[in-house]
Amino acid sequence: MTTETQHPGDGLVRVGAILFIVGAVATVVTVAPLFLGLTPLPSAAYFVSMVMPVGFAVALFGLLRAARSQKRGSSSVA
Repeated sequence: MTTETQHPGDGLVRVGAILFIVGAVATVVTVAPLFLGLTPLPSAAYFVSMVMPVGFAVALFGLLRAARSQKRGSSSVA
């Protein structure tokens, strides 16, 4: 078990990172047949590739939320 405290936005950062990785793998898998001269994958595979920027946006929102909560916490202490 970890002794770190959970901050607001930590879950969003983790989910965003997972979505980004899934999208990145889907992008590589989708683009690889084009470079290897194989038949292209169906359109659904290209839509899964769009998960990568969504994951980036979710992680960025989580980081902004964590930063804002830390700023509120530090301003109330001072």
